[in-house]
Amino acid sequence: MASFEPGHLHIHREPLQPGDFGYDIKIDYQVVQDPKEGKSMQFDMHGRINQNDFKESFTLPKDQWFDFARVGFKIAVDNGMPTSANILSMHKYYDLMFKDVRQQL
Repeated sequence: MASFEPGHLHIHREPLQPGDFGYDIKIDYQVVQDPKEGKSMQFDMHGRINQNDFKESFTLPKDQWFDFARVGFKIAVDNGMPTSANILSMHKYYDLMFKDVRQQL
């Protein structure tokens, strides 16, 4: 399950069987003015992965914003998401977020 509105992406997956993984991740983002990089996008990730709460933020400068999915996935993996997780089923929502971030910057 996923939902998108400008400035916010929410992805959710229930474990399907014992030993399976689940997550409930929210990503909020906004334009910020970084003192060194100038206009940038700040991403705030929070939620649960495999029953463990997490909260992390990262900022990408205007010329690197397109890398948000890779950075976000790395944060998710660092917080318990299996590296084999296939989140391609949410590609439609990623595309909406990609378009929104590009328009804001």
